[in-house]
Amino acid sequence: MAGNSQRRGRSAGAGKKTATAGTGGKNRRSLAGRGATPPASARPHHPAYKKAQADAARRDNRARVQRRNEEQPELLLGRNPVLEALRAAIPATALYVVTGDTTRGGTDERITESVQLAADRGLPLLEVGKAEFDRMSAGALHQGIGLMVPPYEYAHPDDLLDIARNSGRPPLLVALDGVTDPRNLGAIIRSAAAFDAHGVVVPERRAVGMTGSAWRTSAGAAARLQVARATNLARSLGSYQDAGLQTVGLAADGDMTVHDYDGFADPIALVVGAEGAGLSRLVRERCDVVLSIPITKSTESLNVSVAAGIALFAAASARR
Repeated sequence: MAGNSQRRGRSAGAGKKTATAGTGGKNRRSLAGRGATPPASARPHHPAYKKAQADAARRDNRARVQRRNEEQPELLLGRNPVLEALRAAIPATALYVVTGDTTRGGTDERITESVQLAADRGLPLLEVGKAEFDRMSAGALHQGIGLMVPPYEYAHPDDLLDIARNSGRPPLLVALDGVTDPRNLGAIIRSAAAFDAHGVVVPERRAVGMTGSAWRTSAGAAARLQVARATNLARSLGSYQDAGLQTVGLAADGDMTVHDYDGFADPIALVVGAEGAGLSRLVRERCDVVLSIPITKSTESLNVSVAAGIALFAAASARR
Protein backbone atom coordinates (compact mmCIF):
# COMPACT_ATOMS: atom_id res chain seq x y z
CA MET A 1 0.00 0.00 0.00
CA ALA A 2 1.34 3.44 -0.95
CA GLY A 3 2.83 5.34 1.97
CA ASN A 4 3.00 2.24 4.18
CA SER A 5 6.26 2.59 6.03
CA GLN A 6 5.84 -0.86 7.48
CA ARG A 7 6.02 -2.72 4.16
CA ARG A 8 8.57 -5.49 3.90
CA GLY A 9 12.02 -4.58 2.57
CA ARG A 10 11.83 -0.89 3.32
CA SER A 11 15.02 0.52 4.79
CA ALA A 12 14.98 3.26 7.37
CA GLY A 13 15.05 6.73 5.92
CA ALA A 14 14.23 5.58 2.39
CA GLY A 15 12.29 8.15 0.32
CA LYS A 16 13.56 11.18 2.26
CA LYS A 17 15.39 13.86 0.23
CA THR A 18 18.82 14.69 1.51
CA ALA A 19 21.26 17.48 0.62
CA THR A 20 23.48 16.88 -2.41
CA ALA A 21 26.50 18.71 -3.79
CA GLY A 22 25.79 21.43 -6.40
CA THR A 23 27.30 21.72 -9.88
CA GLY A 24 28.88 25.09 -9.22
CA GLY A 25 27.27 26.55 -12.37
CA LYS A 26 28.87 24.03 -14.71
CA ASN A 27 25.51 23.12 -16.27
CA ARG A 28 24.24 26.68 -16.61
CA ARG A 29 24.89 26.79 -20.36
CA SER A 30 22.92 23.61 -21.00
CA LEU A 31 20.02 24.94 -18.98
CA ALA A 32 19.99 28.29 -20.80
CA GLY A 33 18.52 26.88 -24.04
CA ARG A 34 19.61 27.51 -27.62
CA GLY A 35 17.64 30.68 -28.29
CA ALA A 36 15.47 31.42 -31.31
CA THR A 37 15.50 29.00 -34.23
CA PRO A 38 17.57 30.47 -37.09
CA PRO A 39 15.86 30.93 -40.47
CA ALA A 40 15.84 27.99 -42.86
CA SER A 41 18.36 29.69 -45.16
CA ALA A 42 20.87 29.79 -42.27
CA ARG A 43 20.60 26.10 -41.31
CA PRO A 44 23.29 24.13 -43.23
CA HIS A 45 21.27 20.94 -43.63
CA HIS A 46 18.06 22.62 -44.76
CA PRO A 47 17.19 22.70 -48.51
CA ALA A 48 16.61 26.47 -48.26
CA TYR A 49 20.24 26.90 -47.14
CA LYS A 50 21.54 25.01 -50.15
CA LYS A 51 19.30 27.06 -52.45
CA ALA A 52 20.54 30.32 -50.90
CA GLN A 53 24.16 29.21 -51.35
CA ALA A 54 23.50 28.27 -54.99
CA ASP A 55 21.80 31.61 -55.66
CA ALA A 56 24.75 33.48 -54.12
CA ALA A 57 27.19 31.47 -56.23
CA ARG A 58 25.24 32.32 -59.40
CA ARG A 59 25.22 36.02 -58.51
CA ASP A 60 28.96 35.98 -57.87
CA ASN A 61 29.56 34.17 -61.15
CA ARG A 62 27.48 36.71 -63.08
CA ALA A 63 29.44 39.50 -61.40
CA ARG A 64 32.74 37.87 -62.38
CA VAL A 65 31.59 37.45 -65.99
CA GLN A 66 30.43 41.08 -66.07
CA ARG A 67 33.74 42.36 -64.70
CA ARG A 68 35.67 40.18 -67.17
CA ASN A 69 33.59 41.51 -70.07
CA GLU A 70 34.09 45.09 -68.93
CA GLU A 71 37.85 44.52 -68.84
CA GLN A 72 37.86 43.67 -72.55
CA PRO A 73 37.89 46.14 -75.47
CA GLU A 74 34.39 46.85 -76.70
CA LEU A 75 32.84 47.81 -79.99
CA LEU A 76 30.88 51.05 -79.68
CA LEU A 77 28.08 51.02 -82.27
CA GLY A 78 25.89 53.65 -83.87
CA ARG A 79 26.48 56.89 -85.76
CA ASN A 80 25.71 59.32 -82.95
CA PRO A 81 27.64 57.46 -80.23
CA VAL A 82 30.67 56.95 -82.49
CA LEU A 83 30.69 60.56 -83.68
CA GLU A 84 30.29 61.96 -80.14
CA ALA A 85 33.05 59.68 -78.89
CA LEU A 86 35.42 60.81 -81.62
CA ARG A 87 34.56 64.46 -81.04
CA ALA A 88 35.33 63.99 -77.34
CA ALA A 89 38.60 62.25 -78.28
CA ILE A 90 37.95 59.26 -76.04
CA PRO A 91 40.61 56.51 -76.36
CA ALA A 92 40.01 54.25 -79.36
CA THR A 93 41.98 51.71 -81.36
CA ALA A 94 40.13 51.39 -84.70
CA LEU A 95 37.13 52.58 -86.68
CA TYR A 96 35.03 50.01 -88.58
CA VAL A 97 32.81 51.08 -91.48
CA VAL A 98 30.52 48.78 -93.46
CA THR A 99 31.50 48.78 -97.14
CA GLY A 100 29.07 50.77 -99.29
CA ASP A 101 26.86 51.80 -96.34
CA THR A 102 24.60 54.63 -97.56
CA THR A 103 21.65 56.64 -96.30
CA ARG A 104 19.02 57.92 -98.76
CA GLY A 105 21.33 57.57 -101.71
CA GLY A 106 24.42 59.12 -100.15
CA THR A 107 26.87 58.57 -97.34
CA ASP A 108 25.56 59.80 -94.01
CA GLU A 109 27.32 63.01 -92.94
CA ARG A 110 27.94 61.54 -89.47
CA ILE A 111 29.87 58.66 -90.99
CA THR A 112 31.83 61.10 -93.16
CA GLU A 113 32.77 63.22 -90.17
CA SER A 114 33.64 60.16 -88.10
CA VAL A 115 35.98 58.91 -90.81
CA GLN A 116 37.65 62.33 -91.01
CA LEU A 117 38.07 62.59 -87.22
CA ALA A 118 39.53 59.08 -87.06
CA ALA A 119 41.96 59.91 -89.87
CA ASP A 120 43.03 63.09 -88.09
CA ARG A 121 43.85 61.02 -85.00
CA GLY A 122 45.68 58.38 -87.00
CA LEU A 123 43.21 55.62 -86.11
CA PRO A 124 43.11 52.60 -88.45
CA LEU A 125 40.07 52.67 -90.75
CA LEU A 126 38.83 49.13 -91.42
CA GLU A 127 36.18 48.44 -94.06
CA VAL A 128 34.10 45.31 -93.49
CA GLY A 129 31.15 43.64 -95.18
CA LYS A 130 27.72 43.90 -93.62
CA ALA A 131 27.49 40.17 -92.85
CA GLU A 132 30.88 40.22 -91.12
CA PHE A 133 29.99 43.33 -89.13
CA ASP A 134 26.65 41.81 -88.12
CA ARG A 135 28.62 38.90 -86.69
CA MET A 136 31.11 41.20 -84.93
CA SER A 137 28.29 43.19 -83.33
CA ALA A 138 26.34 40.06 -82.33
CA GLY A 139 23.33 41.21 -84.31
CA ALA A 140 23.01 44.57 -82.53
CA LEU A 141 21.91 47.65 -84.47
CA HIS A 142 25.16 49.22 -85.68
CA GLN A 143 24.08 51.66 -88.45
CA GLY A 144 27.12 50.65 -90.48
CA ILE A 145 29.81 51.99 -88.15
CA GLY A 146 31.63 50.96 -85.00
CA LEU A 147 34.48 52.25 -82.87
CA MET A 148 36.72 49.84 -80.97
CA VAL A 149 37.34 51.33 -77.55
CA PRO A 150 39.45 50.06 -74.64
CA PRO A 151 37.81 49.31 -71.27
CA TYR A 152 36.15 52.38 -69.77
CA GLU A 153 38.31 54.28 -67.30
CA TYR A 154 36.06 55.13 -64.38
CA ALA A 155 36.64 58.16 -62.23
CA HIS A 156 36.79 58.03 -58.44
CA PRO A 157 33.60 59.25 -56.72
CA ASP A 158 35.59 62.10 -55.12
CA ASP A 159 36.69 63.27 -58.57
CA LEU A 160 33.11 64.29 -59.32
CA LEU A 161 33.23 66.73 -56.40
CA ASP A 162 36.31 68.37 -57.92
CA ILE A 163 34.51 68.66 -61.27
CA ALA A 164 31.54 70.28 -59.55
CA ARG A 165 33.70 72.75 -57.61
CA ASN A 166 35.53 73.80 -60.78
CA SER A 167 32.23 74.36 -62.61
CA GLY A 168 31.18 77.23 -60.38
CA ARG A 169 27.73 75.65 -59.91
CA PRO A 170 26.31 73.80 -56.87
CA PRO A 171 27.15 70.10 -57.18
CA LEU A 172 24.52 67.91 -58.80
CA LEU A 173 25.51 64.24 -58.84
CA VAL A 174 23.52 61.13 -59.71
CA ALA A 175 24.10 57.85 -57.85
CA LEU A 176 22.63 54.60 -59.17
CA ASP A 177 21.91 51.87 -56.63
CA GLY A 178 22.07 48.53 -58.42
CA VAL A 179 20.79 49.49 -61.90
CA THR A 180 21.44 46.42 -64.05
CA ASP A 181 20.07 47.37 -67.48
CA PRO A 182 22.70 49.12 -69.64
CA ARG A 183 19.98 50.95 -71.55
CA ASN A 184 18.71 52.49 -68.33
CA LEU A 185 22.25 53.50 -67.41
CA GLY A 186 22.77 55.11 -70.81
CA ALA A 187 19.43 56.93 -70.65
CA ILE A 188 20.21 58.28 -67.16
CA ILE A 189 23.63 59.49 -68.32
CA ARG A 190 21.96 61.24 -71.26
CA SER A 191 19.46 62.98 -68.94
CA ALA A 192 22.20 63.87 -66.47
CA ALA A 193 24.22 65.54 -69.23
CA ALA A 194 21.14 67.33 -70.58
CA PHE A 195 20.29 68.83 -67.18
CA ASP A 196 23.84 69.90 -66.22
CA ALA A 197 24.69 67.20 -63.69
CA HIS A 198 28.38 66.89 -62.86
CA GLY A 199 28.66 63.11 -62.99
CA VAL A 200 27.14 59.70 -62.37
CA VAL A 201 28.22 57.14 -59.77
CA VAL A 202 27.63 53.40 -60.18
CA PRO A 203 28.47 50.61 -57.71
CA GLU A 204 31.27 48.19 -58.47
CA ARG A 205 29.21 45.07 -57.67
CA ARG A 206 25.78 43.90 -58.80
CA ALA A 207 25.28 46.79 -61.20
CA VAL A 208 25.89 47.39 -64.88
CA GLY A 209 28.92 49.33 -66.03
CA MET A 210 29.75 51.28 -69.16
CA THR A 211 29.02 48.68 -71.81
CA GLY A 212 28.59 49.33 -75.51
CA SER A 213 24.83 49.30 -75.04
CA ALA A 214 25.11 51.97 -72.35
CA TRP A 215 27.34 54.05 -74.64
CA ARG A 216 24.85 53.75 -77.46
CA THR A 217 21.79 54.64 -75.37
CA SER A 218 23.55 57.69 -73.97
CA ALA A 219 23.75 58.97 -77.58
CA GLY A 220 27.32 60.08 -76.97
CA ALA A 221 26.60 61.87 -73.68
CA ALA A 222 28.93 59.45 -71.91
CA ALA A 223 31.78 61.10 -73.78
CA ARG A 224 30.97 64.43 -72.09
CA LEU A 225 29.95 63.29 -68.61
CA GLN A 226 32.24 61.51 -66.18
CA VAL A 227 31.11 58.18 -64.72
CA ALA A 228 32.63 57.07 -61.41
CA ARG A 229 32.61 53.63 -59.84
CA ALA A 230 32.18 53.20 -56.10
CA THR A 231 33.44 50.19 -54.16
CA ASN A 232 30.81 50.90 -51.50
CA LEU A 233 27.99 53.20 -52.61
CA ALA A 234 26.64 53.86 -49.11
CA ARG A 235 30.12 54.93 -47.95
CA SER A 236 30.53 57.22 -50.98
CA LEU A 237 27.20 58.86 -50.19
CA GLY A 238 28.46 59.40 -46.66
CA SER A 239 31.53 61.20 -48.01
CA TYR A 240 29.26 63.38 -50.17
CA GLN A 241 27.27 64.26 -47.05
CA ASP A 242 30.50 65.19 -45.29
CA ALA A 243 31.29 67.46 -48.25
CA GLY A 244 28.01 69.33 -47.74
CA LEU A 245 25.76 67.57 -50.23
CA GLN A 246 22.25 66.48 -49.35
CA THR A 247 21.49 62.94 -50.47
CA VAL A 248 18.06 62.79 -52.11
CA GLY A 249 16.58 59.37 -52.84
CA LEU A 250 13.72 58.45 -55.17
CA ALA A 251 11.11 55.90 -54.10
CA ALA A 252 7.40 55.32 -54.50
CA ASP A 253 6.88 55.67 -50.72
CA GLY A 254 8.93 58.85 -50.33
CA ASP A 255 8.65 61.33 -47.45
CA MET A 256 7.35 64.00 -49.84
CA THR A 257 6.91 64.56 -53.57
CA VAL A 258 9.39 66.21 -55.92
CA HIS A 259 6.95 69.15 -56.13
CA ASP A 260 7.15 69.78 -52.38
CA TYR A 261 10.93 69.54 -52.05
CA ASP A 262 12.63 72.95 -52.06
CA GLY A 263 16.28 71.88 -51.90
CA PHE A 264 17.01 71.12 -55.55
CA ALA A 265 18.98 74.35 -55.94
CA ASP A 266 21.36 73.26 -53.16
CA PRO A 267 24.28 70.82 -53.54
CA ILE A 268 22.68 67.39 -53.86
CA ALA A 269 23.38 63.81 -54.82
CA LEU A 270 20.29 62.29 -56.44
CA VAL A 271 20.04 58.58 -55.57
CA VAL A 272 18.07 56.28 -57.87
CA GLY A 273 17.23 52.68 -56.97
CA ALA A 274 17.37 49.50 -59.00
CA GLU A 275 14.72 48.35 -61.42
CA GLY A 276 11.96 46.73 -59.40
CA ALA A 277 13.82 46.46 -56.08
CA GLY A 278 14.30 50.19 -55.60
CA LEU A 279 16.71 51.56 -53.01
CA SER A 280 18.56 49.04 -50.90
CA ARG A 281 18.27 49.33 -47.12
CA LEU A 282 21.80 50.62 -46.48
CA VAL A 283 21.64 53.17 -49.28
CA ARG A 284 18.20 54.38 -48.22
CA GLU A 285 19.49 54.90 -44.68
CA ARG A 286 22.12 57.20 -46.19
CA CYS A 287 19.48 59.41 -47.84
CA ASP A 288 18.68 62.66 -46.04
CA VAL A 289 15.28 62.74 -47.72
CA VAL A 290 13.36 60.34 -49.98
CA LEU A 291 11.08 61.81 -52.65
CA SER A 292 8.27 60.28 -54.66
CA ILE A 293 6.93 61.20 -58.08
CA PRO A 294 3.11 61.38 -58.07
CA ILE A 295 1.55 59.22 -60.76
CA THR A 296 -1.95 57.91 -61.46
CA LYS A 297 -3.09 54.91 -59.45
CA SER A 298 -3.57 52.89 -62.63
CA THR A 299 0.23 52.94 -63.21
CA GLU A 300 2.27 50.89 -60.78
CA SER A 301 5.64 52.61 -61.24
CA LEU A 302 7.89 54.54 -63.60
CA ASN A 303 10.93 53.27 -65.44
CA VAL A 304 14.05 54.12 -63.44
CA SER A 305 15.53 56.26 -66.20
CA VAL A 306 12.25 58.17 -66.61
CA ALA A 307 12.07 58.82 -62.85
CA ALA A 308 15.67 60.07 -62.84
CA GLY A 309 14.93 62.36 -65.79
CA ILE A 310 11.93 63.91 -64.02
CA ALA A 311 13.94 64.59 -60.86
CA LEU A 312 16.85 66.01 -62.86
CA PHE A 313 14.48 68.32 -64.72
CA ALA A 314 13.12 69.52 -61.36
CA ALA A 315 16.69 70.20 -60.20
CA ALA A 316 17.57 72.05 -63.40
CA SER A 317 14.41 74.17 -63.17
CA ALA A 318 15.16 75.11 -59.57
CA ARG A 319 18.72 76.13 -60.49
CA ARG A 320 17.59 78.44 -63.27
